[in-house]
Amino acid sequence: MHDAAKNEAELVQDLAAVYRRMTEQIGRVIVGQNEVVEQLLMALFSRGHCLLVGVPGLAKTLLVSTVSKILHLSFKRIQFTPDLMPADITGTDILQDDAETGRRKFVFLPGPVFANMVLADEINRTPPKTQAALLEAMQEHHVTAGSHTYPLPQPFFVLATQNPIEQEGTYPLPEAQLDRFMFNIKVGYPDRAEEMEIMKRTTSSQRVELQPLLDGEQIQRLQEVVRQVVVADHVFAYVADLVRATRPRESGAPKFVPELLSWGAGPRACQYMILGGKARAILNGRLHVTTEDIRSVAYPVLRHRLVTTFNADAEGIGTDEIVRRLIETIPLPQEEAAAKVKRA
Repeated sequence: MHDAAKNEAELVQDLAAVYRRMTEQIGRVIVGQNEVVEQLLMALFSRGHCLLVGVPGLAKTLLVSTVSKILHLSFKRIQFTPDLMPADITGTDILQDDAETGRRKFVFLPGPVFANMVLADEINRTPPKTQAALLEAMQEHHVTAGSHTYPLPQPFFVLATQNPIEQEGTYPLPEAQLDRFMFNIKVGYPDRAEEMEIMKRTTSSQRVELQPLLDGEQIQRLQEVVRQVVVADHVFAYVADLVRATRPRESGAPKFVPELLSWGAGPRACQYMILGGKARAILNGRLHVTTEDIRSVAYPVLRHRLVTTFNADAEGIGTDEIVRRLIETIPLPQEEAAAKVKRA
């Protein structure tokens, strides 16, 4: 038993060390965006998919392709357009001549979704039928064409981007489909120093050689390690309190919730908050989850699962502000509060 625990602890330390090397490698290509990188890798090691929201030109595509190179994974980018069809993503049966029999037969031609990392660029530019084809692949990890089912390569990780401006002629993802994404990651503008560095790097002839650090098999093994991280009952209770407080009709919800939210988060938010907390703990070299981990992942987990009221929209109160108020309002579990007092 002792050896098993020691082996698990060593794996955690290995993953924390790999994470540090990964952020260092990514930093050679991407300037800043540390929080975005951390959340993206947390989702990857939790077997979750991500929605990246940011204006054009913030290196979202470059970030994803850089991560795929470091992780030695196959990478495909799909540009979503109004005329994109489901078969353009999943693949289709085509008629081919069989050299042996001389007869024609149907052969499946895999679509771009058959990759370890798939970047769905501007997912809100394509009609719901095509969005649903990708989201089904995300959920089931396989594609069905005719009477055959084809498994997708593992690990399988989808990053979809959305442009928060230019909403005319778009097809916003329904709440039920948004719920399939573990994290909604906000990609913001760089600060002044970072913008200066971006200019220097991108306008020179400098080329960066990236070193692959992990392969698909190692990533799958580390995904298993993440699920073995211990979570205390008081952390489960804190997550339940936080998520249930987002529901306007829940007894005991804070007074501001019914005023600002018409719908709250479902049980999947609880699952992803725990998994995100486990990944954050392990990337920081810990074998246990704290409420600080939960508070950190609450924003990317909840921001796309809360539906604001007209009052909130009129006052310019977004979901991040509501999550901040919830974190301030929901008390810490008694066990953790007592531990903090003892340390003080």
